[in-house]
Amino acid sequence: QVQLVESGGGLVQDGGSLRLSCAASVRTFSNYAMGWFRQAPGKEREFVAIISWNSIGIYYADSVKGRFTISRDNAKNMMWLEMNSLKPEDTAVYYCAATYSKIFGSALRGLSYDYWGQGTQVTVSS
Repeated sequence: QVQLVESGGGLVQDGGSLRLSCAASVRTFSNYAMGWFRQAPGKEREFVAIISWNSIGIYYADSVKGRFTISRDNAKNMMWLEMNSLKPEDTAVYYCAATYSKIFGSALRGLSYDYWGQGTQVTVSS
């Protein structure tokens, strides 16, 4: 079993910042690649950022490059998403996700994710 819990969402002004956290309940967190996804009302869930088990492989959606930073600490079973320069179009429910994988190259972008958190709402006002 892998249980994921997101936190840190909220309401922020256009241009503001938020830090999302994902706490993982799993025996060996380092066995998993992790990712952040989001889903806005009426839209499909989309990839935001992915990080490999060792933090060497990191990939971002074009829409968030230069603004968001993904990170993890395997000793703490934690993952974070620092979001800066937030825009109204970033408004969505943000989900933490995991998949059992030790790869760290570009193939991370093609993985499907098997475990999901409950989501945390991020609302950016204009």
